[in-house]
Amino acid sequence: MGRESAPWSLGGPTLSGVGDEEFADYIAGRLAGLRGVAAVSLGGSRASGASRPDSDWDFAVYYRGRFDPGDLGALGWPGEVSAIGGWGGGVFNGGAWLRVEGRPVDVHYRDLDAVEHQVAEAREGRFRVERLMFHLAGIPTYLVVAELALHRVLRGCLPRPEYPDKLRITASQRWSADARQTLGYARSGHAARGHIAETAGLIATAAAQAAHAVLAERGEWITNEKALLDRAGLRSVDAVVSGLATDPEQLTRAVDAAERLLGLSPSAHGR
Repeated sequence: MGRESAPWSLGGPTLSGVGDEEFADYIAGRLAGLRGVAAVSLGGSRASGASRPDSDWDFAVYYRGRFDPGDLGALGWPGEVSAIGGWGGGVFNGGAWLRVEGRPVDVHYRDLDAVEHQVAEAREGRFRVERLMFHLAGIPTYLVVAELALHRVLRGCLPRPEYPDKLRITASQRWSADARQTLGYARSGHAARGHIAETAGLIATAAAQAAHAVLAERGEWITNEKALLDRAGLRSVDAVVSGLATDPEQLTRAVDAAERLLGLSPSAHGR
């Protein structure tokens, strides 16, 4: 079905029974029509081919200069539309959780000036780690560069960067150091006091950090933590945090086991 002959182009949207490709094309077309939008991409499992029937649709709108989330809200799709910066104010600078004909659609705002800056920073091996809801380790600012590399561009033109050699070195070193420090504090700050929840939480956080280090060393992009441990081959950390008890010695042994499993040398903190 061509874009000119799509049923929704001749009147009100009639999306019931529309296939995935037509649905993605329709959403991309509506998003591309918003003021300031220069490109639209599809990410996540829908772009990688690993989606399930109930998987979300993750779109990114790349804008230059001014973008008004109110224009997105005016499309009339039910859900929540955040302000610019509403999801923490960093590189992941807001978006919307919507439903379109019963399908879950996420829209992420991407400022092209900011994205291009992060591309240049990543090329030189520079990045920050920012807090973002639902992410144990936070997100590296090169996440928006990874999106360019992995997303399907549906409207406009976007670069598709390779993984920079300098970033492979700096990111693997930074994430490994963070994981060591996290486990060091887990050992001295919580395991020694018999704190189960805090010890387990820090082991999980360190595992995510160590997994980022593994993928960075390989030069593999990743955009979230959903498959992070599996891709890094660190899923067996689950066994370390299962069955923890309030015994400080047992918790300390769990931290030590995590350190070995994650391939980390003993941290200075707490030793």
